[in-house]
Amino acid sequence: MKAAIIGLPNVGKSTLFNALAAAEVPTENRPFCTIDPNVARVPIPDPRLDAVAEASGMQQKVHATLELVDVAGLVKGASRGEGLGNRFLAQVREADAAVHALRCFESGAVTHVSGAVDPVDDADTVNTELALADLATIERALDSARRRAKSGHPDLKKRVEELEALHEHLAEGTWEGGRPVLPLLTAMPTLYALNVAEEHLATGGPADLAEKYAARHGKPAVRVTAQLESELAAMPQEEQQDLRQGLGLPHETLQRFMQALRTLLDLNTFFTAGPSEARAWLVPNGATAHYAAGRVHTDFQQRFVRAEVTPWREFTRSPQPQPDLKGRDYEVRDGDVLRFRAG
Repeated sequence: MKAAIIGLPNVGKSTLFNALAAAEVPTENRPFCTIDPNVARVPIPDPRLDAVAEASGMQQKVHATLELVDVAGLVKGASRGEGLGNRFLAQVREADAAVHALRCFESGAVTHVSGAVDPVDDADTVNTELALADLATIERALDSARRRAKSGHPDLKKRVEELEALHEHLAEGTWEGGRPVLPLLTAMPTLYALNVAEEHLATGGPADLAEKYAARHGKPAVRVTAQLESELAAMPQEEQQDLRQGLGLPHETLQRFMQALRTLLDLNTFFTAGPSEARAWLVPNGATAHYAAGRVHTDFQQRFVRAEVTPWREFTRSPQPQPDLKGRDYEVRDGDVLRFRAG
């Protein structure tokens, strides 16, 4: 699964990428510092994995990961190709979700493209460009559908009607989601990353307005101090912990962020333990044990006999938990510890 970090230039997209990926991509104070996308597999911290590893005696832990893409900043007119618009939009379309970074901090050292910090106006600018790009996509699809519908086939006529309705709602700004008949940028699951100053990590500042904006649009929002987190990510773990303690910073900020992204993508986590490692795996909500077996190894899926299932809390409380035996159609639940039996 892939998530694209989007937003205006100089809002902290690459800084957030560095924090999450423990990377060191350029973060200069100029528009389009990022041109070619930066890509990383980012671990999803999960304290349940620590508990499963300890209970099973596994020293090695492997976290589940998501692919994160840091793309170029979007500017007004991107839907018409302004800035790096066409390239930007193509990169976003390839993702499964968007992390919409909003600048919620004041800094004379970092130029704002519009001259003032206003995360709601910034969000509207980006979302308007995404909607305009979607309108262009729908118009092209409509032209094609209308030509084909001249044959009189009822399915083609229905397609035209669906596209016309979608075009009307999107043009009026009244369409807020659901399942569109085309893959649309405005329909992409979105998490707002509110890049705040340290003193506003919990509450206060421009992020208050950004949170209300996200709530009105039914989107989750998470506050993060991207610059500080990126600096911490470059330090050894022990130094990170000491500095966090000294500054009074919570340890779970990035953990909450990545877990929010997992929830946004409607993914469940299951765990395996042994023979040499404890590992977390991601599967879509509703995935079966047969599907999950294939995530671990194709042989387990091809020769599937049963899955031994233990909820993670039970697994960590009992030295010898008694698993439930499940067949291939069992729907994996978030937090299951699975052991697959193959014939």
